[in-house]
Parts: sequence; structure tokens; C-alpha cells
Amino acid sequence: MANVQADLSSEASRPPTFNNPSMKAPDCFDGTQSFKVRIFIQSCHLIFHNDKENFFEDRKKVLYSTSFLIGRAEKWIEPYLSNLTNKEPNYLLNDWALFESQLFKIFRNPNAVRKAEAELDGVRCVYETVDNITIYQQ
Repeated sequence: MANVQADLSSEASRPPTFNNPSMKAPDCFDGTQSFKVRIFIQSCHLIFHNDKENFFEDRKKVLYSTSFLIGRAEKWIEPYLSNLTNKEPNYLLNDWALFESQLFKIFRNPNAVRKAEAELDGVRCVYETVDNITIYQQ
């Protein structure tokens, strides 16, 4: 009985632990569909945010993310992976911000901003036309 009470009191003195729920791994990114680079990065961010204990270093974030690169994206990262011993802070594999910016620079659609602006201009034209029709009818 004394052993049971000792076990219970030691358990009561420990703070409760919380296990992070497991999350879906990011979909593999092949670099062929430029709009998916943002989705890939956002998926990685969610995982890093959910598991800060394992992803507290940039290098761990980058190496984890590179395991989901295939096709063109994998060919891009291969030369860096052949030099895993490089511990320079500004080396791509050791700097998440640099890795992320390079992914965007290389694989996003350079015309995405122009395309979005053109689509917004189209919406503005519709609203201006509706406004003009409304004014004319009054």
C-alpha cells in the first residue's frame, strides 16, 4: 500500500505532458507546378511550428524538407546534399530562410504577380462597368 501511495504522489508531482498530434507530411514537391511551392513551404512551416522540439535548428528544417523534393527540385538540391559536412552558417543546408527564398526564386512563376494584377484589373473593370451602368440608369 505504501508503494502505491508513493507512486501516486510522485505521479501527481510531475507536470502533465502533452504529445503533439502527428501531422501529415508535406506532399512531395517536384518543381513543375509553380503554385505548389507556396503550399509546400506552408506545410513545412506547420510541421516545424507543431514540433519545435525537433525543428529548433535551421539545418534540421532544411534537411527534413529536402527529403520531400523530387524531380526537378531534387536535381536542384543534389549538389548541396553532396556536401553535407559544410557547417558554414550561410550555406544553403544550414539556413532555412536562404533555402526558402531560393525555392521561391527558382520554382515560383515569375509572372505570378503580373497574372494576379491582371486578374484584379479584370475585377476592377467589371465593378467600374456596373457602377457606370448604375449611374447611367439613374
